[in-house]
Amino acid sequence: MTNTRTEATTVDEANADVREFGYERARDELVNVVKMLEQGGLDLDESLELWERGEALAKRCEEHLAGARERVESALAHADDLDTDEDEDTEYDDE
Repeated sequence: MTNTRTEATTVDEANADVREFGYERARDELVNVVKMLEQGGLDLDESLELWERGEALAKRCEEHLAGARERVESALAHADDLDTDEDEDTEYDDE
């Protein structure tokens, strides 16, 4: 029987380079991984390694997208605050 924790650590170590990837690089490699898996012809171990790499790449893409989403939401909230402040200033100027 194998140790699941050891296997997970090995997978993480094998895909450690993915943590350094930008969004576009991770996305492009993920597209290639999917194509290779769809083509088939790989043995089970190769398929599993590619699947695990794909999972790591997808996670990295999700991290980038979550960060971008937070930045957009923050910028929109800041813009709303500025609009609200300008509206309040305009109300006082009219008096």
